[in-house]
Amino acid sequence: MPKIYEQENGVNVIAEGSNLTGNIVTSGDCRIDGNMKGNIQSNAKVIIGETGIVEGEIVCKNIEIEGKVKANINVGDLLSLRSNAVLMGNIIAGKLSIEPGANFIGNCKMQNSKVEIPIEKQEDKQ
Repeated sequence: MPKIYEQENGVNVIAEGSNLTGNIVTSGDCRIDGNMKGNIQSNAKVIIGETGIVEGEIVCKNIEIEGKVKANINVGDLLSLRSNAVLMGNIIAGKLSIEPGANFIGNCKMQNSKVEIPIEKQEDKQ
């Protein structure tokens, strides 16, 4: 599967109408407004926009979900489910915020631990 790499502290955006099959490994923020099948690893914030659909595994520092997600999620700090979010999967989070109207099907484990993902730089692959 292809991987997407970006410069440190960059922002990755998968725009509405886009389809991505593959994994994202990043040290910066990531916003998904399109469709994605694959895993996301980020040492920063992941945002699944209202039109975003993600299927895979997610490991990140913070995540905000407004769209539809079918994934197991490991969040070092805060997982926020907005009122129109749909989440199917198990989560491990330091903190959890669920707005009224959000749908969550799965199990939740609360733990305060920092999630650090070893980010593989593109130049390391050469």
